[in-house]
Amino acid sequence: MTMISLPVADPGTPDARSPIRYLWWVARVQKWPLLVGIGLAILWWLAQALVPAALGRAIDALADGRTNVLVQWSAAIFGLGVIQAVAGVLRHRFAVLTWLGASYRTVQVTTRQATRLGATLPKRLSTGEVVSVGNSDIAHIGNAMEILLRGTGAFVAVGTVTVILLSTSPPLGLVVLIGVPLMVGAVGPLLRPLHNRQHAQRDLQGDLATRASDIVGGLRVLRGIGGEELFSARYREESQKVRRAGVRVASVESALEGAQILLPGVLIAAVTWLGAHFALDGRISPGQLVAFYAYAAFLIAPLRTLTEAADRLTKGHVAARRVCRILSLDPEIQDGTGTLPADAASDVLVDGESGVAVRPGRLTALVTAVPEEAAAIADRLGRYAPGEVTLGDVSLEELPIDEVRRHILVADNASRLFTGRLRDELDVRGTATDDDVRLALHAACADDIVESLPDGLDAHVAEAGREFSGGQQQRLRLARALAADPDVLVLIEPTSAVDAHTEARIADRLGAARAGRTTLVCTTSPLVLDRADLVLFVEDGKVRAEGAHRELLQVEPGYSATVTRGEG
Repeated sequence: MTMISLPVADPGTPDARSPIRYLWWVARVQKWPLLVGIGLAILWWLAQALVPAALGRAIDALADGRTNVLVQWSAAIFGLGVIQAVAGVLRHRFAVLTWLGASYRTVQVTTRQATRLGATLPKRLSTGEVVSVGNSDIAHIGNAMEILLRGTGAFVAVGTVTVILLSTSPPLGLVVLIGVPLMVGAVGPLLRPLHNRQHAQRDLQGDLATRASDIVGGLRVLRGIGGEELFSARYREESQKVRRAGVRVASVESALEGAQILLPGVLIAAVTWLGAHFALDGRISPGQLVAFYAYAAFLIAPLRTLTEAADRLTKGHVAARRVCRILSLDPEIQDGTGTLPADAASDVLVDGESGVAVRPGRLTALVTAVPEEAAAIADRLGRYAPGEVTLGDVSLEELPIDEVRRHILVADNASRLFTGRLRDELDVRGTATDDDVRLALHAACADDIVESLPDGLDAHVAEAGREFSGGQQQRLRLARALAADPDVLVLIEPTSAVDAHTEARIADRLGAARAGRTTLVCTTSPLVLDRADLVLFVEDGKVRAEGAHRELLQVEPGYSATVTRGEG
């Protein structure tokens, strides 16, 4: 079956001022598939709504012995069946198109926003909140768009049936005309508590997902300190909160489901009872009685669709609120409009707050008394956090983010290995040759990792590189950073997870691999510090001393205590 193409280009600029505005934007940007689908849904419902009338006419023709009329109405019923089949298939195709379009457009705008936010996203939102958008919210937004097709058609069908009933028997028409709004009004009080409970459940699910990701990420540490039971107990407690919230949501949903059966059933009983009395009194014909009963039975489907529409639109509103929360965030770092000079690679990179100066073409090491200070300085140097950082005479705040990223690369141990071919994973810029990659692997002492893989560089990396140990992942991340060959490379504790022998080899090879390039290594490893051209010692956020490693050990007590960790 030929597939209808989905949007893959720029999804546009979403209206994130409110959940309703966002849903309206989603509907507006795919208005033609939506309108065509609504038209087909109306045709599909109307074809079903007219069958009872045609059936009633056929029965009356049979009772009166009018064979020609019977054949005509039988043909009309057959034609309505064909219309139902064709319109139903096409309606479903456009419903799926609308569902996928709304869902994946939401994926596009949220992914684009996550890329735009960069380091700001994990600071402002928990992992669970972001994961929940992908797990459930995009589906609810798609469902909200899909139900517009059937919901609009159902509304038209109920209106058409009401008109037919009023024209045939005003009393019965009035029963339907009054009964339908009463049923909708009876369902209304259930929607607000459903909305509130769904919103509370979404928040708890997000928190639980965050807790799970934290436990998985720190599982080795937890096992090392014996904290598995404590954290598993906390997870069980929070999962029970989610379960109880789900039960509260289900209690309202079950009442809503029951109302979808009970209320139309009451309406059917009333219409059938009145219709039977009218037929006995001769006020309507036998065919009309059958038609009225068929209409009463038919109304269950559109009325159930209308209550389903209320439920799905409510869930879509809750999901859109979370999406709007992500889309309304602004990155901490804004783009500049300046440009780097052609000789920028020969300029000194300076952090004005700490006084750290990364000299061009040299391997500089940075030691801080507090580990968090090194990460903060690296973030400022790479412009992941605001700060007074200059490259020569140019402030990084004046430069576009993309230009800073091309010139300065910050690699830390929070970086992930992604799913895909290892060769592509190591050459993220797509500019390195096989020789470049192998040289980077050798400098990071990671060539043995590739040699142990059956497919070598063509091996497939699993999600987050879980088939590799912590030390192997760290060496592969270092190789990836070296293969990128940036003008300025900032490494944060690149050897913290490897053994001393491997660390010594990396320290020996790093300088040669980065010869002529500017490199800053944030570390307290004596093996790496001893190979650095210059060592900077930062205490209380300021550079306190600089020089060779062995020299600083003799003249700077704070440096010595930090590097030796108070030993000796």
